Amino acid sequence: MKTAYICLLIAGLMPVLCAGIAKWGFKHFDNHDPRQWLAKQVGYRARANAAQANCFEAFPFFAASVGCALSSNSDLDSLQMICVLFVGFRVLYILFYILDKASLRTIVWSAAYACVVANFIQAISMVA
Repeated sequence: MKTAYICLLIAGLMPVLCAGIAKWGFKHFDNHDPRQWLAKQVGYRARANAAQANCFEAFPFFAASVGCALSSNSDLDSLQMICVLFVGFRVLYILFYILDKASLRTIVWSAAYACVVANFIQAISMVA
């Protein structure tokens, strides 16, 4: 169960990592209006910012799937494996987004999404 909680923490921190990548090393970052500044960025900074937004979007669905799996007494080994896979796919997603590898990004996004669906399926099978 500890692994699932650690994966939740990592997934929750991923947007901060992406924001840091978008802002890192830029001398004229405007901390008074960071969203406006980020909206004007191009290249890897813009892609890191987009990855940040997607990480925020993916987290609630993942967290809900973990909560449902835990509350339904799903198999913990399967849950932990799925959570680790989700985090791994999301790390690759961020990497591929920043490197502008769109096709690979889509593949790992789909795999991460499938992990979330697998958690829900596992939970549903326990309560049915």
